[in-house]
Amino acid sequence: MSLFGHQAEVETFREAVLSDRLHHAWLLTGPEGVGKGTFARAAALWMLARAAGPEPVGAGFEVDPQHRVAHLFEAGSHPDFRMLARLTKDKLEELARSISIDQVRTLQPMFATSPSLSARRVVLIDAVDDLERSGANALLKNLEEPPTGTIFLLVSHAPGRLLPTIRSRCRLLRFSTLEDADSARVLRAALPESDSGEITTLTAIAQGAPGQALRFAGLDIAGLDRAIDRIAREGDATGLQRLALAKQLSGKAAQARYEAFLERAPGRIAAAAREGGDIEGKVALWTQARGIADGAVRLSMDPQTTVFEVAGLLAKLAG
Repeated sequence: MSLFGHQAEVETFREAVLSDRLHHAWLLTGPEGVGKGTFARAAALWMLARAAGPEPVGAGFEVDPQHRVAHLFEAGSHPDFRMLARLTKDKLEELARSISIDQVRTLQPMFATSPSLSARRVVLIDAVDDLERSGANALLKNLEEPPTGTIFLLVSHAPGRLLPTIRSRCRLLRFSTLEDADSARVLRAALPESDSGEITTLTAIAQGAPGQALRFAGLDIAGLDRAIDRIAREGDATGLQRLALAKQLSGKAAQARYEAFLERAPGRIAAAAREGGDIEGKVALWTQARGIADGAVRLSMDPQTTVFEVAGLLAKLAG
């Protein structure tokens, strides 16, 4: 399991484990897409392998892929590990809005018994922000009276939204964005068939959160950005550029690029505002563009009309 960057966080956690002063619950916070979930999975595997033996050697959370625990973990059949995340709810694999209380309740039979392979058990929730209120209350009971040997790893992108009583029972471990070099390594590992140009583009988009950039893979974001930038710099008095882009981004086959446009176009207006010059006017354009983009997919707005309208706001930057 590849984990890039976050050396300080790894050392903090390892030190706690090796000193036998390991807190029973850890709240892993930071921007979405920086690798908190990957860190948690790697830490869970390392702890379980260490507890069951033979103890992993080497730095960080390295575990030999041939380790008996690694086989069970990767197969999703380790009896002392549970991961809770939003489930898919239909054939289109759309994720449910939350982690339900029923999912939290599935932990109780496991807690009623002793760990199977060692004295250690790990529960990972990614992300704990997604818990239903009733599920959060059920989890709180386990945090208040933690089952023997159980470590909770709670990933959170927005810890301020959590119950204060959950936060107070956890040790906080903060994650920052990655350096570009580490972001590029994450993207290369996740997208081995992508060329260097796409990796460079996605690294720039990631801004230290490569998990956020993965959804843009294979969409020729560089080409899309060039089209957006041209309209923003040159304007589009005839409307032909906007019409061409609108046609390219309409239809089911173009849905992913259309959604990428809805994210990238307001960002281009925001970048222009940061450059100065009529900041108030540019902020007004950004507000309009962001409002359209936020509701476009949810309200099933016509993609061609939507792209033409948002591109028209981009064109006003040139005027």
